[in-house]
Amino acid sequence: MKIAAVQMVSTPDLGRNLETAARLVAEAAGAGAQLVALPEYFCLIGARDTDKLAFAEPEGDGAIQRFLAGLASRHGVWLVGGTLPLRAPDGERVFNRCCVFGPDGVEAAHYDKIHLFAYDNGRERYAEATTLAAGDTPVAVQCGPLRVGLSVCYDLRFPELYRALMTQPPCDLLCVPAAFTATTGRAHWELLLRARAVENQCYVLAPAQGGLHESGRRTWGHSLIADPWGEVLAQRDEGEGVVLAEVSAARLAEVRSQLPALAHRRI
Repeated sequence: MKIAAVQMVSTPDLGRNLETAARLVAEAAGAGAQLVALPEYFCLIGARDTDKLAFAEPEGDGAIQRFLAGLASRHGVWLVGGTLPLRAPDGERVFNRCCVFGPDGVEAAHYDKIHLFAYDNGRERYAEATTLAAGDTPVAVQCGPLRVGLSVCYDLRFPELYRALMTQPPCDLLCVPAAFTATTGRAHWELLLRARAVENQCYVLAPAQGGLHESGRRTWGHSLIADPWGEVLAQRDEGEGVVLAEVSAARLAEVRSQLPALAHRRI
C-alpha cells in the first residue's frame, strides 16, 4: 500500500490553504497513494495563536470538515486530515482535532491532541494551553489493511501514548501530523520519529509544516516516512510537496519476527 505525507507552508488565509491542500492531495492520489496525511493546522497558521478561534467548527460539521470529506471521496483515499480547530465545551478554547475520512467521505475516527506544547527559551515562547483544550483518549483506526495510530506534533515526545496504541491489535502505522518549530525540529524531529518507529516496530508517517510562514514563524518541515527498522524511506526538507513510500506487510512481519521486542514487553 502506498502512503503519502503532504508538506505545506500554511498561511493566515483559509481559502488559499484549502486550495493548496486539494492540489497536493490530488498529486499524491495521482501518484498512487491510498492513504494521504496532511500536516497539523494545514488549514490555518495565523499571526497569533488566537486566530484559530475564529475558525473553530462544531462537532461533525463545518467548512473544513466538509472539505476533507469531499477530498477523500473525490480521490477515493483514506485521508488523515492534519488538524483543525474544533470548539471545546468551555467555549473559550478549541480542541486540536485530527479527523480521518474514508474513501467514501465518511469520518472513520477523530483524535484530539492530548499533549499541549509549551516552550520558552527567552526568544521564542509557546503555550498552547491558553487556546487549546487537551484531549484524553488514544485513538487507532483501521484504514483498509492498515491499523493506524493517531497523534499530533508534541505528542511525539511521549512514548507512553504510542505504547497505548500498540495494544492488541498493534498498529502497523503511526501518523504524526506536525508543525514543529525550527528550533526544536532541528534538534529532535527525526530522532524522535525514528525512535517511535524502532520501539514500536511499525511505520511512521509524519506530514509537517515546513518553511517560513507569512506570519514570520518558521517551521522545521522534513516530512518523512520511516520503516519499522527506523530507516527513513523518503523525506522532504522544506517547502510544499508530497513524500511517498510503500508500506509492506512482509517488512513488518520480518522485523517483528527477527527481533520480537513487542512480544518481550513486560509491564
